[in-house]
Amino acid sequence: MLISPEVRTVLDHTARPDDLFERVVPVALPMVTRFRGITVRETCLVKGPAGWAEFAPFTEYDVPEASRWLLAAVESAALPYPSPLRDGVRVNATIPVVPAHRVPAVAARYPGVRAVKIKIAERGIASLEDDIARVAAVRRALPDASVRCDANGAYTHDEAKTALTALARTGPLQYVEQPVPDVDGLARLREWISSARLPVPIAADESIRKVSDPLSVAARGAADVIVVKAQPLGGIRAAAAIIEAAGLPAVVSSALESSVGLAAGAALAAHLPLSREAECLLGSEPAAGLGTAALFAGDVADPALLPQDGSLPLGRVEPDEDLLAAHAAGPERARFWTERLEACWKHVTRGEDSGRAG
Repeated sequence: MLISPEVRTVLDHTARPDDLFERVVPVALPMVTRFRGITVRETCLVKGPAGWAEFAPFTEYDVPEASRWLLAAVESAALPYPSPLRDGVRVNATIPVVPAHRVPAVAARYPGVRAVKIKIAERGIASLEDDIARVAAVRRALPDASVRCDANGAYTHDEAKTALTALARTGPLQYVEQPVPDVDGLARLREWISSARLPVPIAADESIRKVSDPLSVAARGAADVIVVKAQPLGGIRAAAAIIEAAGLPAVVSSALESSVGLAAGAALAAHLPLSREAECLLGSEPAAGLGTAALFAGDVADPALLPQDGSLPLGRVEPDEDLLAAHAAGPERARFWTERLEACWKHVTRGEDSGRAG
């Protein structure tokens, strides 16, 4: 895994997690609606010398994968955010897999947005016809917004051809994110899109953050856009290095963190320069997928880091002590998170993961 030199220095001078983290607070946050298969988001907040940070790997991830998320928490807890290049970050709305009639209520939680990402292809929950109806409902509710779709790698090659053709008929698509699961599949699908002259750019998400070589997407010509998430890529600095090396337009997105983790994502988005290619494809103010605090029925900050007129402000988020107490994980789940943090710490400090970013 890539470890930025700054984070490596912190690890080299810190023997144990409790030498860096003065507080470790696991929490369970209720969702407004089912998203990514869950209705409660478990995560762990930590406090270090630079402020609060978040360790938020999904509970099903094993130690090697979860360890990348720990690097991001170490960075945010120990180091200042990099200098921003802009004063705020525009965000997209995120529409979960909900029936079309519920779209207006969800969209209303994102005032002022100019782009919207629509979850599609959730097997057992919705059909392609349902997805098309949801996209059409979004176009009615947010007629001036650019439309993005996210399939989370759920399609086969043939299913993707059918779905992308149908989605393109609904109107312009800024991109479709991870329609098939792997890099080879994306490259093959992109070749077909070119030959079919289908106006559907492809974005890679899981193929960037869940593989040993995140630059393989660029090397294979497998995507027009990369979707990057600071936490699973090892933090702001590691993610920025990957974006620079890939040389592709990038959209910063959330990993369904609380407002504390979203602040780090916003810091990454504000730190990235805008290339001419990115501006042509994504606009002069590329919308980040960082408005996901709107998906929570409860958060750890008051106010939560929610978009105002389509944008997020920059700066660290300080959790509210009453909300930390209200959403504290039960004893068994708290033990799970503290043991997990210890296991990931051992993994990143035993010397096996020596990759560097920057």
